[in-house]
Amino acid sequence: MGFLDRLKDLANQGVAATQEGFARFNNATFADASMAACALIAAADGKIDTQERSRTAAFITSSDKLKSFDVGALRTKYDSYCDKVTADYDFGKIELIQVIGKAAKKPEEARAVVQLAVVIANADGNFDEQEQMVMREIIYALKLDPGEFGL
Repeated sequence: MGFLDRLKDLANQGVAATQEGFARFNNATFADASMAACALIAAADGKIDTQERSRTAAFITSSDKLKSFDVGALRTKYDSYCDKVTADYDFGKIELIQVIGKAAKKPEEARAVVQLAVVIANADGNFDEQEQMVMREIIYALKLDPGEFGL
């Protein structure tokens, strides 16, 4: 299977996971890790585009798949993480990778973090090289194999 086919398959898995909802992962570790991953993907090029930030925030607050969470708290958490990488990309990234790594203790939950991040990365229809590189860092932080996700 080629890289693009694997990427499409991974995105489809992420969509399927969001269609099921993430209710079974309704805990602080998943919420923190997934919002940190979303913020890192948004900042993959070293800055966060206002439109991309708004689109992701809208997904977080309007998705019925995240309705078991306090979406206001998720949005606040996402905005806080975006602010950290905007204020100082390098230090913010280090902090967010550490937050993401806490979800590595539960492989199923870690994979769900990756799936949500893939959905966010594909939101603009362009999963570019910088986003792929950040996605690999997220996957490593979760102690998973990037090859499992076609990366």
